Amino acid sequence: MAIQRMDHVGVVVDDLEAAIAFFLELGMELEGRGPAEGDWVDRVVGLDGVRVEFAMVRTPDGHSKLELTRFHSPEVIDTEPKVAPANTLGLRRIMFAVDDIDDTVARLRRHGAELVGEIARFEEMFRLCYVRGPADIIVALAEPLS
Repeated sequence: MAIQRMDHVGVVVDDLEAAIAFFLELGMELEGRGPAEGDWVDRVVGLDGVRVEFAMVRTPDGHSKLELTRFHSPEVIDTEPKVAPANTLGLRRIMFAVDDIDDTVARLRRHGAELVGEIARFEEMFRLCYVRGPADIIVALAEPLS
């Protein structure tokens, strides 16, 4: 038996409204949002007393989704270092294809995004960059040049 598809990536955030605004500015669409709590949530995530708010955002083509989650309880745990560099083990970045990288970076800066390095060209295929997004995750952007 094989998997059917990758459904979504989960990102724990400290400010759900700001994270939603960031990803909507990027061009994602809000699919839904709401609370989650109870015994079933505790059993799934392996924690006691889980109480969260979440929002599901999707790409315009409907194929990719992010679940943005704000924990009310238990308290969130910070990683060390808090602003982890790109070579830190674990999930480091989420990449999106964009049609205008300069415009996208400018719009995301209004939501607190900062370039990690700079916008660079990869051969004749892409212009690429990393920005620091909600919860200090790295959001990679790629503008195809063809």
